[in-house]
Amino acid sequence: MNYIVNLFFPPQCQACSSVLRDHELEICVDCRQHLPLTNYHFQKDQPLARLFFGRIHFEAATSLFYFEKNSRVQSLLHKLKYKRQKSIGITLGTWLALEMKDSNRFHSIDLVVSVPLHKKRLKERGYNQVSTFAKAIANVFDVPFEDSVLIKTKHVKTQVFQTKAERWKSVKHSFEINNKTLVIGKHVLLVDDLITTGSTIEACAVVLMNAEAKQLSLATIAIASSMFR
Repeated sequence: MNYIVNLFFPPQCQACSSVLRDHELEICVDCRQHLPLTNYHFQKDQPLARLFFGRIHFEAATSLFYFEKNSRVQSLLHKLKYKRQKSIGITLGTWLALEMKDSNRFHSIDLVVSVPLHKKRLKERGYNQVSTFAKAIANVFDVPFEDSVLIKTKHVKTQVFQTKAERWKSVKHSFEINNKTLVIGKHVLLVDDLITTGSTIEACAVVLMNAEAKQLSLATIAIASSMFR
């Protein structure tokens, strides 16, 4: 049956929409070679962690890709977020996690936690796109994944056109801890899909540290290139 379906509706690359070859899964070889990898997990100077210096201390921090508008990365994130293509989250989470393990900077992680959606947004979308990505990372590291440790208590409108200061004001009191016992004394890996200003990450990190997490690390699918301009 799958052969017949693939004959008339061949699987396409989730990044560029070209037809996948037999040995390719989700993302074609050309995209894998040309997607803008950050390789932060292999860099000694920890460029992503330094963005939060003086506010949040991350033991290690990485993003898989740089994000630009109208790019292949945007296509991947859009399909994961709005088209319910959960397999993208699994593929990207596994990809990044294997590299994180090779870097040996994340070896002491005890728990993986995803940035939550407000219940209203979750109902609209049907699932949290970050969870599939986070769960794949947890599977590679063989540690628990918890999607209910953090809860979003405040529903905020889209932040696309807000400044960094406006975003921080919108989200700084939007998150709460749900089960503190899961966090106490743990090295927690906080996971999100895209960093644009860092405000959401910072707000979640503050809550986790106040809940007595021992250490924090960070992993995301992408980070906006504008963060480094």
